[in-house]
Amino acid sequence: MGKKSKRSRKSGDGGGGGSVVSDDGASPAAQDAPTEEPRPAPALRPIAEQTEETTDNLRCEDPYEDVYDEEDDEEYEDVYESSGDEDDEYMEHMAAGDDAKMAVAAKKKGDEPANVPTINMKDGANPPAQVKSWNPFSGHQTGETLEMDESAYKMHHALTPEWPSLTLDIVPDRHLGEHRTRFPHTVTMVVGSQADVKSKNKLNVLRMSDLCRIPGSRKERTEKDLDDEMLGEEWKNDDGESDEEGSESDDDEEEEEDELDPVLEHYSFPHACGGINRVRVCPHNSDIVGAWSDSGVVSLYDVGGALDVLDRSALGSKNGDATPQPVRKMRKDPFFVYSGHSTEGYALDWSRVTPGRLATADCDGNIHVWNAMHPVLPDDIVAQYKKASPWGNSSFDVQPTYAAHGDNLDNPSVEDLQWSPTEATVLASAECGGYVRIYDIRCPNKAMISNKVHASGADVNVISWNRLVGNLLASGGDDGSFCVWDLRTFQTPDPSVAPKPLARFHSHRTPITSLEWHPTDESMIAVSDDNGTYVYDLSIEEDDPDRATSGGEDDEGRVEGEIPPQLLFVHSGSEMTKEVHWHPQIPSCVATTSLSGFSVFIPSNL
Repeated sequence: MGKKSKRSRKSGDGGGGGSVVSDDGASPAAQDAPTEEPRPAPALRPIAEQTEETTDNLRCEDPYEDVYDEEDDEEYEDVYESSGDEDDEYMEHMAAGDDAKMAVAAKKKGDEPANVPTINMKDGANPPAQVKSWNPFSGHQTGETLEMDESAYKMHHALTPEWPSLTLDIVPDRHLGEHRTRFPHTVTMVVGSQADVKSKNKLNVLRMSDLCRIPGSRKERTEKDLDDEMLGEEWKNDDGESDEEGSESDDDEEEEEDELDPVLEHYSFPHACGGINRVRVCPHNSDIVGAWSDSGVVSLYDVGGALDVLDRSALGSKNGDATPQPVRKMRKDPFFVYSGHSTEGYALDWSRVTPGRLATADCDGNIHVWNAMHPVLPDDIVAQYKKASPWGNSSFDVQPTYAAHGDNLDNPSVEDLQWSPTEATVLASAECGGYVRIYDIRCPNKAMISNKVHASGADVNVISWNRLVGNLLASGGDDGSFCVWDLRTFQTPDPSVAPKPLARFHSHRTPITSLEWHPTDESMIAVSDDNGTYVYDLSIEEDDPDRATSGGEDDEGRVEGEIPPQLLFVHSGSEMTKEVHWHPQIPSCVATTSLSGFSVFIPSNL
């Protein structure tokens, strides 16, 4: 029939016991012959038995020699080649490279665990990079460079002066108004230098104008902007032409802002008394600036002429020089010099209640109180003196009011002073040895309240009195902690027992160098240490009540270097930050000075 059946068939010779024909066509053996073992197929027989190559016994030879790469470790796919019948648990352990769990899973399946070679997971690839969140309180490692994230700022400008400065203060602008939110901004500051030669030091008036926002930063995100961000690009411009026109106008305004370059103007006053430790602008008359020198001399300058020159430059460029602004007579040397202190100092503060009242303190613990002898307010000066300047050598009366006393005679230095924002005769001092004292100048040579707020004796470097909540006082210490005190409970029945603060923060690892309350937000405070500037919102409460600040010296659960939930913003990158101030007329604008220069910025989240 042309095909061989795969089954045995009987021959049809008509007999009852026909012979059996095999599949390979060989002659059947006799029935009485002994049974033989079945032979394998020709292709599977040993080479020695394959004596002759037939159609059933073809021999194939590969003309090319096989070449194998000798490697210590086998490829993952070659060792673990799955046929698709493995158990899921076995496959999971195999992917994880856990030999012990693979053996257990194989035993559960009933398979014998194979001798699986150890896999070198690091072979042929770089080790995975370790992702670690940056902690601003951990300090900077050697060789570490921080990269600025521009999205964290609405505005950021920095400059490096000829000589570094330990101190700065903001000069309020007389013609630009309050609560300025529209860009570009203008910032005026007074700064004191720390030159290598005494005669090179200067008191500088700096004006930075055309300070634009960072390109690409948003102005104010409306509800629609937030919806578009949440829904995605395909949902934008759903309202048609009105949205497109609005976006085009916004883009045009941003492009116009981006084209402006910042402008720096300055005027310098020689300061022959040496390096300047602290400068402060009189709040009732911004023409008057006090400067503490490292030679123990306090000088008062009249910078009104320099401000007139800067104002004329700014207003003239806007008005096309149509109406030149008058300029008062310029006086470069200080109009009042006081050398009554025994040594140099850093503490200097003007009263915000009594015009022309000033307090200065030195490193020997002496506090002197100054009072103006004639009107200080600009309108009063014009009314009484017309165009003449009243400032001279007899403009102030200075009285030594307090000397070193109490338990701190070994190290009596007064590091900072703050007048009460509501009481004309009350001021607070930050002193070495961990002391904060409250004085009333109607009672000379006696502190009304004296407390050692740091049991360890760490120096209190700076203090700040809240202008909106008169009973809140903040202090920063040499041990890296800063506290907020309620003056209503600051005096304890037992003088040897320190009061408990409303809040105490231990996260900083370097001394606190400056702090200041926000001028319009009673719960916000800016703090600086050697590594950077930090903005806290003290109205934010701790999520875990068990870890809420207890106010004691040993706050349980608080770890040095831990990021507190009240921390809103960190400005780093400056070297040895020394002072920080809020701008009183530009909301949330911060100015800092450091060894590496000055910075003016507005955080994006404020």
